[in-house]
Amino acid sequence: MSSRNFFWLLLLAAMWGPSFLFIKVAVAEIPSLTLVTGRVGIAAAVLYLCLRLRGGRLPSAARMWGHFMVLGFFAHALPFVLFSWGEIYIDSAMASILNGTTPLFTIVLAHFFISEERMTASMLTGTIAGMFGLLSLVYPSIRHGVNASSLGVIAVAAAAFSYAVAIVYARRRLTGLPPLVAPTAQLLSASLMIAPLALVLENPLQLATPSMAAFGSVAALAIFGTAIAFVLYYRIMESAGATYLSMVTYIVPVFGVGLGVFLLNERLQWSTYLGFGLILLGVMLVQGILRMPARRLLFWRLQAQTEPE
Repeated sequence: MSSRNFFWLLLLAAMWGPSFLFIKVAVAEIPSLTLVTGRVGIAAAVLYLCLRLRGGRLPSAARMWGHFMVLGFFAHALPFVLFSWGEIYIDSAMASILNGTTPLFTIVLAHFFISEERMTASMLTGTIAGMFGLLSLVYPSIRHGVNASSLGVIAVAAAAFSYAVAIVYARRRLTGLPPLVAPTAQLLSASLMIAPLALVLENPLQLATPSMAAFGSVAALAIFGTAIAFVLYYRIMESAGATYLSMVTYIVPVFGVGLGVFLLNERLQWSTYLGFGLILLGVMLVQGILRMPARRLLFWRLQAQTEPE
């Protein structure tokens, strides 16, 4: 079972990792809102079919659909648009690394909004390391002033933050649902939000016909990077648990960086590798793969000494 779970984990990373490459290829010909409309619309249809084949149904309660709309916005609509727009100006490899900051943003938000998920010394250290990594990615593009590249980096980092908002919101408001119900409803909600904007702002029916590479990238994003990836996600969740599943965080950027470098000939600066290393270190500390020494940090020791008896 362990080797099988590891295979599913690698397969999930292989589904998510190339997403950044597909976005980079597609957004060269398809505007961001239209691209996201195709992605979420196709993925929602595929997941709904999977849900019905498994005998599942979408809930009818209006209160639940209110939560689905919030999550559809923060987990899909907003971050997908930010990734698509940001990758017009930055490399796919950079986007995959920035996506890895999601657990760091999540642990910070959870500390303030989920009472039972307070930061420990290791988590605080990991968060600080990861934020220095994020800074090393952002600084080269803003040191000479704000430009398109720096805005692209900020947009993708904001997408990772949006994912974190969705994760914390789901933990507080949406638990106990059968597999595939939440992502299907969220993607349907995201489709309802994005499609009208795409029609009004980008008028996709009047656009030049994209190439097969662009069409194929949208289809791959929707079917493999979104719909089938969610099926795998819940399969691993059911058989191995959330802690095991979290290890995909370390594998996805490897796929993303490797594909960007070898297939798109992207060149990474030394600061990008430094940021990648610091973010990876930070995530490993936050998720407990690495631990601080048994001796507490000086900060925590001094704090304890100054607290009244």
